Amino acid sequence: MLDFMKTQFWTLFLTLSLSSCACAPEEIAQFAFSGMENLLGDGFLPSEELRALGKFQSTSVNLSNTTLDGVEESIIFLRLENGDPKILAEQREQLARNCAELYLRDFEKAADYKKITIQFVQTDPYNPENVSMEEYTFDTQDF
Repeated sequence: MLDFMKTQFWTLFLTLSLSSCACAPEEIAQFAFSGMENLLGDGFLPSEELRALGKFQSTSVNLSNTTLDGVEESIIFLRLENGDPKILAEQREQLARNCAELYLRDFEKAADYKKITIQFVQTDPYNPENVSMEEYTFDTQDF
């Protein structure tokens, strides 16, 4: 009888705990991203200022550290997707340099990396399989 009451109590407790959670999905996502940023360093996620430079719809970052034949290579890959075509039509290399400069300024662990590659990716809205990509690579010490 006592075991049955304990089981009922825990079932009731779990049901009330889970059903009374009024967490917004945005808050959960923000908590997850802040935890990731704490782990990888402040400024890991691209800022709104950087996104606004080209009016990019989405951004992503990949950090790479490899060693080949005793030579260490560390690169930041910053992928900027579906920016405003009017902005991207003029001086892409200068825009890439500005994006790299902003990202390296904000990312606290940028000094751990030797290069940064900026990738501009445009997807055809009518045919998502049609993708164009342009890359610019810079030495981080130049900034």
